[in-house]
Amino acid sequence: MVQFDKRSSSRRTLERVRKLRFERLVSEALRGLPPHIAATLRNVDVVVEDEPSARQLAGLDEGETLFGYYEGVPQTERAGYNFALPDKITIFRGPLERECDGDAEIAREVQITVLHEIAHHFGFDEDQVADLGL
Repeated sequence: MVQFDKRSSSRRTLERVRKLRFERLVSEALRGLPPHIAATLRNVDVVVEDEPSARQLAGLDEGETLFGYYEGVPQTERAGYNFALPDKITIFRGPLERECDGDAEIAREVQITVLHEIAHHFGFDEDQVADLGL
């Protein structure tokens, strides 16, 4: 006889809803980009992951948290850039949800993180991104 654990099923459903809500925040941040910025995003995928990998965390200082990660060739370095795999911007749900207090702060930090990683796509380094307030 198979027993059905309602609590486990409810937790899985709640987790799916949280993931979908978070993915919607990332989509809204992308849709909210000014048209002239959105039009210049080329060959870049934006994805959501629960947590960063050990490789993505390498190089972080003690106590630093990774909300997003850009992998690819910035547009400023794309001379002779043909037939390349898409760049990838990853937004990490777990760290953002743990660091933020409530839905409004999560939404604001998702928007900031998306903009931060897009700035890297356009060739801004960490100091330049910080100068932008991101």
